[in-house]
Amino acid sequence: MEYSLVGESFKFMILGMLIVFVFLAVLVQVMKLQAKIIGKYFKEEAPVTATPPANANADSEEESRRVAAIIAAVTDFRNNKS
Repeated sequence: MEYSLVGESFKFMILGMLIVFVFLAVLVQVMKLQAKIIGKYFKEEAPVTATPPANANADSEEESRRVAAIIAAVTDFRNNKS
């Protein structure tokens, strides 16, 4: 009995594609099940927000002074360069 090579190649192609499709479908279902199990036993806690330090205004003013000094230095450098 002779078989056509093209026909046999199509059979193997379909078989391979079906195996990959079934494997991926099973993988998706296993991942969903795993997510449910993890979500059930390991619940995520709400994140704790940090309170700003008491001297936040002093830090803010210091940062503003630094930014102003940097801007002034860059502007002076550009004006003297030309």
